[in-house]
Amino acid sequence: MSASVSVSPASEMDKLGNRSDGWKVLTLENGVEISKRRSGSLHMFRSRWVLRSVSPQQFITVANAIDAAKQWDSELVEGRYIKDLEDNLSIIRLRFGDNSKPLFRKREFIVYERRETMEDGTLVVAVASLPKEIAAGLLPQQNNAIRGFLLQSGWVVEKLEDINSCIVTYVVQLDPAGWLPKWFVNRLNTKLVMIIEDLRKLVQTTAPH
Repeated sequence: MSASVSVSPASEMDKLGNRSDGWKVLTLENGVEISKRRSGSLHMFRSRWVLRSVSPQQFITVANAIDAAKQWDSELVEGRYIKDLEDNLSIIRLRFGDNSKPLFRKREFIVYERRETMEDGTLVVAVASLPKEIAAGLLPQQNNAIRGFLLQSGWVVEKLEDINSCIVTYVVQLDPAGWLPKWFVNRLNTKLVMIIEDLRKLVQTTAPH
């Protein structure tokens, strides 16, 4: 199964918004740039910002810690590792509960997470849903859950000359599935990128000083 989710780090960097092609800046506030570009009938959203006094490894440690995920996304009721396929490749379940807002309610995502370190020290974390058949084999869908599809998502964390600072790029595009119209899905994508502000605060409060 690992071959089914094998990805090239270089191609993932392009997918995760490390290029400027087609991106339209929506807002730039408090040093956080939010952009979007159309991909089919849905939009892909990107957030970029500079983190001072935080190394790339410190950021990724917080951003990927499932136990800490609820601290920066209050609507996530379960995040757990299902299986490790390789040292840098894991299968994860993300579940949103009955009390979440309509955009998230009763939705779950079965995703892979691949982590790579490039030669220049750039960290790339790519996350996307498994094919439906593989996801169903690993974890059958529950009757009351709607299984959404994360088309592509993840982080690119680049070191600055200041060894304790970094540039973070986060990209997300998903289809929650179910009854949501396309414009509502695009609104959901926007909300996911805005979570970045909470995550930034969490990283800065947990990073050593």
